Amino acid sequence: MRLIVGLGNPGSSYEGSRHNVGFMVVDTIGRDLGIAFTEKRHHALVGSGIFTGEGLVLAKPLTYMNRSGIAVKALLDAYSLNPCDLVVIYDDMDLEPGRVRVRPRGSSGGHNGMKSIIEELGTDLFPRIRVGIGRPDPSQDPAGYVLGWFTKEELEMMTVAIQRAAAAAKALLTRGIAEVMNEFNGI
Repeated sequence: MRLIVGLGNPGSSYEGSRHNVGFMVVDTIGRDLGIAFTEKRHHALVGSGIFTGEGLVLAKPLTYMNRSGIAVKALLDAYSLNPCDLVVIYDDMDLEPGRVRVRPRGSSGGHNGMKSIIEELGTDLFPRIRVGIGRPDPSQDPAGYVLGWFTKEELEMMTVAIQRAAAAAKALLTRGIAEVMNEFNGI
């Protein structure tokens, strides 16, 4: 069994915001694979199904971004999974809008959701997919920027990036991380 977690904030007031790119990607994976988010458990909205003969759980934490680790740890424990069975998808201000980066491990890079997960799990040894949202104008508050919505131009670019991130996540379930990084990190 594998677990894919998209990071974001629950509630309609955050829907479509830059910080909810992780939710958008797992929603896309769910649509692609016919997996609906039908249950609230382990501090997350969860959907499960089968992909290439293996159990797959998709999750969107309901803990709000800065406490995402609580949900991720609860999900790993509930399904008796190890961090290597996990893929986390999240927004990244350090990447240009529309860029997708797959990594086998790493620091939080200042992302509070990732910081929470690393602290709760006690390791950074789990694959992750970063989706670039770009940096705000220097005069703009970073918190307001990530909680804001994409411009029309950004949205066109992000639609493609969300599809690419979903494809990368599915590829990670069946192929080695080095191969997936080679395919998705260069574009």
